[in-house]
Amino acid sequence: MTRFTPLKTLALAAAAAIGLAGTAMAQPKSLTLGTASVGGTYFIYGGVVATLLTDTIGINVSTQQTQGPNQNIILVEGGNIELGMTTMGIALQAWNGTGEWTKGKKFSNIRALFPMYDTPFHFVTTEKTGIKTVAEMAGKNIGAGPKAGTPGTYFPLMFDTLGIKANWRFGQASDMQNQLADGLLDVFAFAAGLPIASYSELEAQRPVRFISFTDAQLDMLKKAMPELSDSVIPKSTYKSMPGDQKTVGVYNFGIAHKSLPDDVAYKIVKSVLENNDRMVKGHAAAVETIAANASRNGFLPFHPGAVKYYQEKGIKLNPAAMPPAS
Repeated sequence: MTRFTPLKTLALAAAAAIGLAGTAMAQPKSLTLGTASVGGTYFIYGGVVATLLTDTIGINVSTQQTQGPNQNIILVEGGNIELGMTTMGIALQAWNGTGEWTKGKKFSNIRALFPMYDTPFHFVTTEKTGIKTVAEMAGKNIGAGPKAGTPGTYFPLMFDTLGIKANWRFGQASDMQNQLADGLLDVFAFAAGLPIASYSELEAQRPVRFISFTDAQLDMLKKAMPELSDSVIPKSTYKSMPGDQKTVGVYNFGIAHKSLPDDVAYKIVKSVLENNDRMVKGHAAAVETIAANASRNGFLPFHPGAVKYYQEKGIKLNPAAMPPAS
């Protein structure tokens, strides 16, 4: 795994300041991509990205299982890994130094690379529990994946906003799936690209019910957390879902350390966005991994190598997401 020492980081920054055309340093022999827990979309999607990049850009890219977006940002910020994946809600907390997990620190070394997909928040329970609404989850045992992941971060905050108290349990998505099946959990609350593998496996094993927020609850959540946006889970996502389900979501982006060489960042973005058919074969959520969705980033600076690619393709980026002047 490549490690960024202080001297190496300074060298990389100096090279980046010269510009893409002037980058003369040798490209790294390997890169590491932070994913998330087994059973979630990041774990599968990240494997697809790593294999694609290894095959197309001439650099060996491996994955590292993490607790999700929060930890990916921490690892990329510190140069412990070069690439990661995050939801923009978590990235906003990192950039501004808000959110309990940041401890007031602003994470200024992360840069956006490519859009991934929307992450909708939703719930699954077994028919056996009899739970039909979010309000009925009060006092229940709810699994929300790893504590440092997007659902583990947001669901407790959402319930606080709605005035609902529940007993939260955290762990791997696959563990949450098994605990719900065994009756140790009443609800499995998660957020990931669709379809969520653990949800699909659950409904293949037993009768389940998918639950979402009411319109009034959705309005409350969007007012309290402006990074949330309207999202829809199509009826076709799961066999047990009786119709399209309204919810809220946050967009996901691939990120890198700002000192990643410009030409490498350019190659990564180009490869991911110009091999969409292969990406979709790996995970259906990648249907949203297209250049036009780069506009979904309204604050996190893009890596200069990524900007070069989008400019070549005529993609307009939000001015607030342009790289800071060197």
